Amino acid sequence: MAKMWEGRFGKETNLIVNDFNSSIRFDCRLYEEDITGSMAHARMLGKQGIIEQKEADAILEGLQEILRDIQEGKIHFSLEYEDIHMNIEKLLTERIGDAGKRLHTARSRNDQVALDMRLYVKKEITEIQGLVLGFMEALCEKAKKNLTTVMPGYTHLQRAQPVTFAHYMMAYANMLRRDVTRLADCLERMDEMPLGSGALASTTYPIDRKMVAEELGFATVTDNSLDGVSDRDYCMELCSALSILMMHLSRLSEEIISWCSWEFKFVELDDAYSTGSSIMPQKKNPDVCELIRGKTGRVYGDLQTLLTMLKGLPLAYNKDMQEDKEAVFDAVDTVKQCLQVFTPMFATMELLGENMKKAASKGFINATDCADYLTKKGLPFRDAYKITGSLVGECIRRGKTLEELTLAEFQEFSPVFGEDVYEAIDLHTCVSGRSVIGGPAPQEVERQIAKIESFIASHSSIQ
Repeated sequence: MAKMWEGRFGKETNLIVNDFNSSIRFDCRLYEEDITGSMAHARMLGKQGIIEQKEADAILEGLQEILRDIQEGKIHFSLEYEDIHMNIEKLLTERIGDAGKRLHTARSRNDQVALDMRLYVKKEITEIQGLVLGFMEALCEKAKKNLTTVMPGYTHLQRAQPVTFAHYMMAYANMLRRDVTRLADCLERMDEMPLGSGALASTTYPIDRKMVAEELGFATVTDNSLDGVSDRDYCMELCSALSILMMHLSRLSEEIISWCSWEFKFVELDDAYSTGSSIMPQKKNPDVCELIRGKTGRVYGDLQTLLTMLKGLPLAYNKDMQEDKEAVFDAVDTVKQCLQVFTPMFATMELLGENMKKAASKGFINATDCADYLTKKGLPFRDAYKITGSLVGECIRRGKTLEELTLAEFQEFSPVFGEDVYEAIDLHTCVSGRSVIGGPAPQEVERQIAKIESFIASHSSIQ
């Protein structure tokens, strides 16, 4: 079977090489982007008089029919034609004759694939942002219902200070907000149209690149033809942003995995989002969270693939760059799948508030507030810190909490203690007193929620 690039060669391509060289198995998913870009290119060729208008019209009609047939499952791509670009051009030529052969005028597969990948990444960034915003909405809904649900905050996985579940979830909402803006930054930087760069040195035809860019929705055109065909920064930047997003999902997954255990029992996952054991009848496993935690490493691997593949390439296009697609496709698919299952799992998760409160009442997480109480009474903080530490040590020896000490026992350590110490170290007082910007006080967390909801609303067009 004749190759589209035959002429220079005296032998047919070895079948093993043909299979090894082919990318149609995975780049077939770019069919819509490829056809969209080709239609814009054909319109420009016709308008500029580079090909006759009737030929441009035939190309447009033929491409539209091919797109419809692909969507209806009527077309099977061939390994013989190597990639999505050559498959579609071959189909077009078979259907409309010599006019189809004119489509490739003033372009190369190098700038064609660069265009297709940018169109694909632009579309996927918007879809992923929408999924992240949907998850942020679920976080806000849970937070609004749990403004006063006290739980322990941790450092070093040791109970540290009291917070609320709402405050905890707003920490993750802020991480996700940064993920949305990080993806937006990536989109802004890569919103340049590379078609017209040719193989590497542009073209001698009088093309109108800005017309094509405008038709395809790009902000501008690439400014250097060598860079236009060899740039995959946006692929690495996308995978970097997705890796950070997956890290955030993995951290929350780890929290939920712990909270589901009998050792914590802070939450109960809905049966629809849990699995059991083939041998242990009592088990209810947080497999969704565990898989997300595991798939995070997979996305990291996709980023590493791109970084390693590109690090030694001279300008301009090299066949190594064919490896960009599977890495990007895998990262995008993995992230979307994780978000699509995480959001409903989280939304249906039941909080066990009493267990959270019991955990918060242990571990002396109000010790800082006890020290602050003494400081507000006039003691230097370091003295107050030492007194409180001694109190905690005594409580541990006696098997008591700070709240269970009598006033006389408090005063054994400092006469500054009064009856008001019990109000000062009450967990709800500890939380509500932290009303500075960023704190866990209910009214302050309400402000945080409102700010996140305002951010979500400002991005309603991409949800």
